[in-house]
Amino acid sequence: MKRVAILGATGSIGTSTLDLLEAASERFEVTAVTASSNVAELAAIARRTRASLAVIADESRLSELREALSGSNIQAAAGGEALAEAAVSADLVIAAIVGTAGLAPVMAAVRAGKTIGLANKEALVSAGALMIEEARRTGAVLLPIDSEHNAIFQCLAGQDCGQVSRLILTASGGPFRTWSAEEMARATAAEAVAHPNWSMGAKISVDSATMMNKGLELIEAHHLFALPEERIDILVHPQSVIHSLVEYADGSMLAQLGSPDMRVPIGHILAYPERMATGARRLDLLEVARLDFEAPDPVRFPALRLAREALRRGGAGPLTLNAANEVAVEAFLAGAIHFGDIASHVEEQLTRMDKPLPASIDDVLALDAEVRRATRAQLGTGAPSC
Repeated sequence: MKRVAILGATGSIGTSTLDLLEAASERFEVTAVTASSNVAELAAIARRTRASLAVIADESRLSELREALSGSNIQAAAGGEALAEAAVSADLVIAAIVGTAGLAPVMAAVRAGKTIGLANKEALVSAGALMIEEARRTGAVLLPIDSEHNAIFQCLAGQDCGQVSRLILTASGGPFRTWSAEEMARATAAEAVAHPNWSMGAKISVDSATMMNKGLELIEAHHLFALPEERIDILVHPQSVIHSLVEYADGSMLAQLGSPDMRVPIGHILAYPERMATGARRLDLLEVARLDFEAPDPVRFPALRLAREALRRGGAGPLTLNAANEVAVEAFLAGAIHFGDIASHVEEQLTRMDKPLPASIDDVLALDAEVRRATRAQLGTGAPSC
């Protein structure tokens, strides 16, 4: 049996992972599950999966978790050290904690030489060079769960990576693909999270609406597949059937196709190098009938330009991009800024922040906090940075 830990068990990736694990319980053992603050759901998951360890990130909720797990023989724990303990408890770690909150436990798994199913793109965006270097040192394996990177991973199977000429990430275009710039500027949070193809959390849905998610994925692809930014392209593909493509030196292109269901890439990583049934709807090409592609509009979606600029700049550029974006999206969802303001606030921080690549995870987290303080001050939603 493969031993699996799920970091972020109550989120959309975590719940999809649990669906697959419970449907194939004879193949997997769940060692640990974690959540940010949802004690009731975490306790229910821990009991259902018979996990040995349940960790709540919010230390103030530990007594509540212990009470919810009383009589179960499941260890309850809280805080950063406990998250790291959960991350090293298994053969395969599903890293699905949203944002930089997942960075430290993912790095703990990398240091322990674990195999990590990576659904947390912010880890590589904020600390990609550090994480890749540490993985080389320890022998840790990073397997991508994001549908686009997983598609590339599948297209690279058995191929000579030295023969790759280009990666092509596909994007649905989000809910505002056909909206004018004026309409987008007035978009509400409810409209931004109404993704036409995928079921996702609020933050990543807004990132899809701005196309910042594709910018972050470009940076992640750079680290995962060791290709420079100029050899990674983005195409809008509204059907979300082709999840990404790899172009080879001879002009051949390989694509991975499937229904827009995250259980497919999650199942691929859970069973890798084998395959497993996922319960996803089978793709009917006759029903799809056509596949459309278009170039992303750089005027309506400036986040793509900002991501490329951040990667070219190097140093703390990608970290700044991600941290400022998280704060701006949070402010938009709270009604504090307009949709059209998200990218402009991120660009302002990129212009101001010009620092070298942090030398350690602690330095990454410290600089991340500094960028967030500065962004909140700029937005008028927090104290000015010192």
